[in-house]
Amino acid sequence: MERVAALASERAVVVFTASNCTMGSVVISLLSGLGVNAAVHELDRDPRGQEMEQELARRLAGGGVPAVPAVFVGGNLVGGTNRVMALHIAGELVPLLRSAGALWL
Repeated sequence: MERVAALASERAVVVFTASNCTMGSVVISLLSGLGVNAAVHELDRDPRGQEMEQELARRLAGGGVPAVPAVFVGGNLVGGTNRVMALHIAGELVPLLRSAGALWL
């Protein structure tokens, strides 16, 4: 969907979540703690949020994987909470954020 792609490329890091999504809060806190100022879109507060959530679920390959949170870095879908945390634990998240221009140091 064009709207998801447009919003996902508006900043170096974009998070699609819901206002009551605990895992979204965890991902946003992690990114913030690393010094990232991510754009956050709460789909439950967007009139087209349900359409966007369906598109995100499709991109995340469904199969019981929650559509939110969905994290984009440099306009590319990284994944949800599990993927972001796995990258962080492996030491790959910070270099990815740096290459996208989300971190300066």
